Amino acid sequence: MPDSDPPVLTEAFSTSRDGAGTGLVLAQIDQAAPRGRPILWVQDRRAASEAGLPSIRGIQSDERPILRVTANRAIDALWAMEEGLECSALSAVIGEVWGNPKALDFTATKRLALRSRRSGVPLWLLRPDGVADLSVAAERWSVAALPSLDNTLDARAPGLPLWGAELFRSRGARPGRWVASHDRATHRLDLVAAVRDGAVGAGAGGDAPARPRAVGDGRP
Repeated sequence: MPDSDPPVLTEAFSTSRDGAGTGLVLAQIDQAAPRGRPILWVQDRRAASEAGLPSIRGIQSDERPILRVTANRAIDALWAMEEGLECSALSAVIGEVWGNPKALDFTATKRLALRSRRSGVPLWLLRPDGVADLSVAAERWSVAALPSLDNTLDARAPGLPLWGAELFRSRGARPGRWVASHDRATHRLDLVAAVRDGAVGAGAGGDAPARPRAVGDGRP
């Protein structure tokens, strides 16, 4: 099961057609990153165009205001991430780079990881429509949206969001597949072992899934 402490560099791969990768990353930050300091969110222009701009009003809080930067090119976005990682006053940096630009190579990820380790500021790198290539990332996730749980207060409204999350590379945890959910009230990211038929049971009370211990089922 993944560690509660954030690694230096985490990558999340997802399609730009939904916000699954963004949702999982924000849940990880809510659980693990320090409070009382802002988050720097850097996007390259293609990521902002294909995946959309983050809804700051909906996701930021008084505990973690969000500073947003949009760069014209991937190489400029990587530079902004590196500069942000030098600032220990941040709680985290989110970098969002679309696809597999030439600038985002193994050397670039190593530079980001070194900056993050030096400052103690963790970096989550969103890779919408990207393909996993060489990287020094300590954790690499593949994320997809799942049908939400039922909303017990309004049957016509969506309930708690769920994600299918595969940890396909990790230096500190066993790879595996989980169904992930986020309890914002307790700042908790829950991971339950994925089942082959895709069925997910709701927890007691219906407002959130049960919180069993997260267990990896190994790579398929």
